[in-house]
Amino acid sequence: MTSVTHATSHLPVHRRVAGAPISWGVCEVPGWGLQLDPERVLGEMRDLGLAATEFGPAGFLGDEPSATAARLERFDLQAVGGFLPVVLHDPEHDPIPEVDAFIDTCLATGAGVVVLAAATGADGYDERPALDDEGWATLLGNLDRIGEHAASRGVIACLHPHVGTMVETGQETERVLGSSAIGLCVDTGHLLVGGGDPVAITAAHPERVVHVHLKDVDRAKAEQVIAGELTFGEAVDAGMFRPLGHGDVDVAAMVRTLEAHGYQGWYVLEQDVKLHGAPEGEGPGSDVRRSIDYLLGVAPVADSVPAL
Repeated sequence: MTSVTHATSHLPVHRRVAGAPISWGVCEVPGWGLQLDPERVLGEMRDLGLAATEFGPAGFLGDEPSATAARLERFDLQAVGGFLPVVLHDPEHDPIPEVDAFIDTCLATGAGVVVLAAATGADGYDERPALDDEGWATLLGNLDRIGEHAASRGVIACLHPHVGTMVETGQETERVLGSSAIGLCVDTGHLLVGGGDPVAITAAHPERVVHVHLKDVDRAKAEQVIAGELTFGEAVDAGMFRPLGHGDVDVAAMVRTLEAHGYQGWYVLEQDVKLHGAPEGEGPGSDVRRSIDYLLGVAPVADSVPAL
């Protein structure tokens, strides 16, 4: 497979649309729900015409980098990279070995993006501790260390503000952008559920965006999470994340802002869902299809192509 990093050489939007196993309910959180096997997930991605995929949880595509590469080859899917929750705020913990192991898989598969989340150290995303000044200093220093180290190995690292991690809110995202050089993964859902505005943050810092996770959001359910009336997991279970164009995020404005600024990274369709039984009919793929159709419909006119 050829490498696809942030330098995707002016490819049109329709060639930069990727899938993610979480859209099929595959998640690293214990007890999240039914975990579909990779053969079904990758087969449905291929049948939808997706060009690429993120890895999903550790071990989902294989325990060894070579096994992951071989599996993706069988389904004619390019590897993008993926989500890596890692503790960044603890001065006694060095995250570099974990990052290096992830980069090994990237290099074996031709992937180019390490999507960091500032993990709390606990399972799940329903609670998080407060971060003191020492913790912030450690986190910011680790982000710059990881960014430089990843670049030295030929891939790019970015931070994914994520509900239930040490960087969740719009204010915390701005603090990272103002105090480190790390690139940003904009997740339209997690930023909104964290109380931020993904469209405004993108418009203010388009040059920092190196990776995008696209999902739409039921704002009413997001506000229940912000108010403490629902946990993140409960809200996901209740359908808080929606296919693109079926929620309250102005995804079209964000995509057009990025494209106008020359963004050439991936658009990863990542609608977090929980499955409580074997899906019937089209299953989760039907929502992914809706998101593909919406995204291609709002892409710049020059990128207009028949639906995937």
